[in-house]
Amino acid sequence: MLEKHTYHVSKVFNAPLKFVYNWLTDYREDDNQITGSKTQFKILQKTKRRVIYLSTLEREGKTVSAVKIVTLRPPKVWHLDYVGEEEDAIGVYKLTRVGPRKTRLDMTFTEKYKISDAPTKEEDRNHTDQMWDKFAAALEKDYASDH
Repeated sequence: MLEKHTYHVSKVFNAPLKFVYNWLTDYREDDNQITGSKTQFKILQKTKRRVIYLSTLEREGKTVSAVKIVTLRPPKVWHLDYVGEEEDAIGVYKLTRVGPRKTRLDMTFTEKYKISDAPTKEEDRNHTDQMWDKFAAALEKDYASDH
């Protein structure tokens, strides 16, 4: 049986909820620069309620692709449907105000792999946690420079 698991990650940002929501849901093709990822993004559609983009990554001489559909539900929630060659995933993102300039993001991901050498639940959670530490640092830097 191939790997399937659900995990949770939370992050607290030193910025107000509205700023955090707008920053995190402003999908751009150069977002990979924030985390240092080699994944390339191509935005296919971007509206107030939905973002659809293609992600591609070269791995072992092969291009691996996925389509990501993000449904935006301002001011606090968004949802990811991810359909890829190596995995399918669902992500749920919810913001909570925890202070005047503090916001918590709770994320739940369900990953269903189509490959035999899939990461474990703990590996996925650790990778996601590290990636979101980079997003948090960039977001807080942008907030500090704006205020």
